[in-house]
This record gives sequence, structure tokens and C-alpha cells, in this order.
Amino acid sequence: MKNKSLTIKEISQITTLPKKYKGMLDHIQTNMPSIKNSSSNFYKSHSQFMGVMLDVTHLTPMRSIKHTLAEIDKTRQALEQAHITLKENEIRIRMREKKIEENDLDPLEKELLELKVLKLKVDGANTLNSIQGAIRKMSFFTSQYKNLLKKIGKDKITEKDFEEEEVKYHIMTVMKQALNSARPKGGQIDEGNLIYLFDMGINSAVAQKLVFEYLQKENEMIKNGENPTHQMTLDWLDKCVSIFQNDSKTFAQKRGFKLLDEKSLLTDGKSKKNNVDSKL
Repeated sequence: MKNKSLTIKEISQITTLPKKYKGMLDHIQTNMPSIKNSSSNFYKSHSQFMGVMLDVTHLTPMRSIKHTLAEIDKTRQALEQAHITLKENEIRIRMREKKIEENDLDPLEKELLELKVLKLKVDGANTLNSIQGAIRKMSFFTSQYKNLLKKIGKDKITEKDFEEEEVKYHIMTVMKQALNSARPKGGQIDEGNLIYLFDMGINSAVAQKLVFEYLQKENEMIKNGENPTHQMTLDWLDKCVSIFQNDSKTFAQKRGFKLLDEKSLLTDGKSKKNNVDSKL
């Protein structure tokens, strides 16, 4: 299959195109192999750094795994659709090429069919570039999925694993947001995160105290010529989890809810058997 640069050659044959532009097209055509080779590095939406640091920003392993699996699934769907599109294009190309070979074909109709074949080949080359980038992206997130499983010491995760970590995730998220919102506001948590805290059953006055004390600690370190670290913030967030970890369950029960209903979780066959055996 010809590649997409063949359109540059076709464009240069336009009779009404000024001569100076034909020189520019010759320049482009000469450098196209190098350009194509370099461009192949970028046929994906984001860099690996952005994928890990800016796309998947969750602070807990289960949420990171959830996002990673979502990226894999989204890319898989795009790959499947691109594959179907590519196969459809190949079939249409063969159908048109077969028709072009017919002897009784009108010259203009033949020319139009050749142009349609050219368009399909260009579309196919562009689709193939996207497929290659998507494969690399999917491979990258597959590696990250394995790394995350290794970090938590599991070879797979369950819905129960995910649900049980949600308390930690939301406490860390709201306190991270509360801390960041308080930095430019003299240490005061913004209204949005105060509402978030209340809805989770966390006393906002206690959260405000923790934020203010942490910011004071950072300021004192800076005055003493020390630099606060990112790890300090993560340790502080873990401390917040230990303080607030039972508040949501208490608030849910007060409202008549059960925070974790194991009967409604997806389980594998082994887990179901164990549940049945435990009732016998």
C-alpha cells in the first residue's frame, strides 16, 4: 500500500499551481521520508510522562488501577474500530481496482475511481499510523497495570478491593484539594471542599485545623532554611486518613445506609463457593 506522502506528488501535478509552489512541494517531497520517520514517534495522544503524572493523578493504587484499566479499554475500543475501518478500506480498494480493470469503463469514470482509490489508500495510511500509536499506548498502560498490581502485592483485584479503598481515596482527595485551595487563601479551605467534607461526614473544623497546622509547619521549615518535600504532604495525607477513616461509615449508618454491601459485589466462582460453604 502506498503511503500518505503520495498526495504531495499528486498535488505537484496540478496544472494551475504557480511554479514557486511546485518548488516548495519538491522540497517537502525530498524530506518526507525523514519527516515520516520522525512523526512516527508521536502518533499517540500523550507522552508516557503525561500518562503517569498528569492523566492518572489518583493518590491510591485502586483508583490508579481503575483509571489505567479505563485507558486500556478506551484504547482497545479505538483499536478495534480502526482495524475494522482499515479492513473496510482494503476491501473497497480491491473492489475499485477490479472495476478499473474493466475494458468498457468510461475514461472519466476510471479516473474518478483511481482518485477514490488514492483517497482510500491515504486514509488507510493515516489509520495505520493511529493504530501503531494506540498499540504503544495500550502496551504502556498494560505495563503500568502490572506495576500497580506488583505494588499492592496482588495478581488481580476484586470489586471489594476497590470499594474498600474508596474511603482512603476520598479522604486523601478532599484533603489534598483542601490544602491546595488554602495555600493562596491564608490557610482557609474553600467552600467547595468544605461541602465535600460535610458530605463525607468529616468535621470541617477539624480538617481546617489540620490544614492550618500543616501550612504552619511548612512555613517554619522555610524560615529555618529547610525545604518541605512532596513526601511530607503524602505522609500528612496518610495521617488525615487515620483520623477520618471511620467518619463516613458513621455518617452513612446515621442516614440509614450500609457503606459496603458485599452481597451486591461482583465475585469470582471461588469466592461464591466460599460464601456458600460458610453458610452451611
